[in-house]
Amino acid sequence: MEEVKIALKVNDLDNVATIFAENITDGTEVEIRDKKGQKTNVKVIGNVPYGHKIAVQDIKQGEQITKYGEEIGVATHDIKFGEYVHVHNLDSMRGRGDLEKKGDKS
Repeated sequence: MEEVKIALKVNDLDNVATIFAENITDGTEVEIRDKKGQKTNVKVIGNVPYGHKIAVQDIKQGEQITKYGEEIGVATHDIKFGEYVHVHNLDSMRGRGDLEKKGDKS
């Protein structure tokens, strides 16, 4: 029996789910589960590391990306259902710590 690869959609508002499996490569079938017990299968688009995100629906360029019920960024390109969502197609709306702090002279 083959091991089920799982992604969790934590909040009803989420349009991404987090992968909780190793070795997710392009074309791997993953089962998306939500807190209501609903399950949806999808073939992943891209190679997705453990703990990273996939889209649980099509997301248009400019639309907000929501994880754990919080806006985490905006799609920089159209993203397909099952596609890997990361810095290559997401512009973060949160501080990343890579901007110079005010008054920092170092």
